[in-house]
Amino acid sequence: MSTKALRLGTRRSKLAMAQSGQVADAVSQVTGRPVELVEITTYGDTSREHLAQIGGTGVFVTALRDALLRGEVDFAVHSLKDLPTAQPAELVLAAIPEREDPRDVIVARDALKFTDLPRGARIGTGSPRRMAQLNAYARSHGLDIETVPIRGNIDTRIGFVRDGELDAVVLAAAGLNRIGRIDEVTDFLSVDTVLPAPGQGALAIECRAGNTAEDTALIAALGELDDPFTRAAVTAERSLLAALEAGCSAPVGALADLLADGQIVKEMRLRGVVGTTDGSRTVQLSTTGPVPGTYEQAMALGRELATEMLAQGAAGLMGERAH
Repeated sequence: MSTKALRLGTRRSKLAMAQSGQVADAVSQVTGRPVELVEITTYGDTSREHLAQIGGTGVFVTALRDALLRGEVDFAVHSLKDLPTAQPAELVLAAIPEREDPRDVIVARDALKFTDLPRGARIGTGSPRRMAQLNAYARSHGLDIETVPIRGNIDTRIGFVRDGELDAVVLAAAGLNRIGRIDEVTDFLSVDTVLPAPGQGALAIECRAGNTAEDTALIAALGELDDPFTRAAVTAERSLLAALEAGCSAPVGALADLLADGQIVKEMRLRGVVGTTDGSRTVQLSTTGPVPGTYEQAMALGRELATEMLAQGAAGLMGERAH
């Protein structure tokens, strides 16, 4: 490989720049080449509509992928939960590094925990998945909350709480970790309360699918940053999402985690949930099997759980479908 700088395509948000900067440092180490960030504005960054209205799927991704295909950047970094489940043949996910904390968190006024919020508390989130699960939990535990749809970056969302407009907002732990603001969290939501979005907390490093010697060498170098357990887990989660035929703005939560006996990893458990945004109806199931050793095995784990969820009526709860 040459010694000229590699161009990394990234969204312009503070969070995207922070996570792309971390990837750039790691890529520099494995390739011995400098990496420069190329800022790209996506439709999801400029639109003020709610994600569920603009479809969610791919709104933060398409412009980055177009830049890759045009040769304007050499590779791109995405939040994996933003990626559509169908992978274009011309592009490859060269690496999925070790996952950050996948949990959702609350940032609330007066350092309150979720269960300590006052009656009628207004909780902001742009995610139908979070709304569905928070409302379902509130219904089953006698809590009185109102979920309020919001958009905006981390500063904007936390600002709604600081200004007194909302009692709390829900964010991803991984994002706050990556920009050094995890100390502002007032409550970490257990995955038993709110399952994260498929792929939440993981990054995807994408590049062209190797039409040239340069592309092939880059794929091999980026592959050194891949974490096989994270890749297996998020592949199973995204397979579930795809089999439910749901876009990434649909109210679907999924998490695959490893079950260990002491130091020895024995099995992978995949949990999935889908529900109406008011929390009145949910389908939540799990399956456990051997840790997938191949892409196909991970895909099969997701498809198997999706089939069970559809048999329990999951399709009727999603509202927005991908087709």
